[in-house]
Amino acid sequence: MKNMTVQGSMKSVVVESTPKALATRVADRFLTRLKARTRNGRIAHVCLTGGSMGAAVLAATAADERSESIDWSLVHFWWGDERFVERDSADRNSLQSRQALLDHIAVPAENIHETGAPSDGLSLDDAAAAYAAELARYASKDDAWPSFAVCFLGVGPDGHIASLFPDRPEVTVTGAAALPVRNSPKPPPERITLTRPVLNSSKRVWLVLTGADKASALGLALAGASYASVPAAGAKGRRRTVFFVDEAAAAEVSPELIDRDY
Repeated sequence: MKNMTVQGSMKSVVVESTPKALATRVADRFLTRLKARTRNGRIAHVCLTGGSMGAAVLAATAADERSESIDWSLVHFWWGDERFVERDSADRNSLQSRQALLDHIAVPAENIHETGAPSDGLSLDDAAAAYAAELARYASKDDAWPSFAVCFLGVGPDGHIASLFPDRPEVTVTGAAALPVRNSPKPPPERITLTRPVLNSSKRVWLVLTGADKASALGLALAGASYASVPAAGAKGRRRTVFFVDEAAAAEVSPELIDRDY
């Protein structure tokens, strides 16, 4: 494993050889963080992501024997974005998360905070508003939403995070916690997404990305590209921001960014 820190910023890059090794590494860090957070009975709010790596990290978490030592009653799960499809749809991020981890741990049903689905009788706008209201029930002292102990984000080849896509109005919204997304450039077209202020109020933002097709997006994010054009460039946790990547995705990361002491 190699560790890299971007000079002059709080962003770090951790590189593992393969996606499988990366998932195991992230799961290890995740369980370590949850153990520390909940040790004295504190609540840990966690924001999950979809996609193959999001599911792989959760599956690796479930497979780690240390998951049995976590008091899951103290952990609340949310999603950075969700596809506005039925709960049993393969496109549903929450279904992937349930199959990979949530169905295998003793987490109370009320600690799993899903967005609404079309069959609930809600419009897309109503579902986004309901999700914002649910977040507000767990508001932190500073914001109208919880501060996530860990916020997982995937990164698309175009640099999008959650369902905040480049050069779209949702990217720059700061006056809402959750937004409806229509005509998404990536199917399915209707989604609900958290906004940048919610994501960036997280204590730790962990961006997990693999593959050569993500190398350009990673390079732009580390170089400080415009958030509006490369949303991943604007993702930042209050305490730490880490890009967990495999060697293929790290192809354009400069060797001088390696920090052996991370």
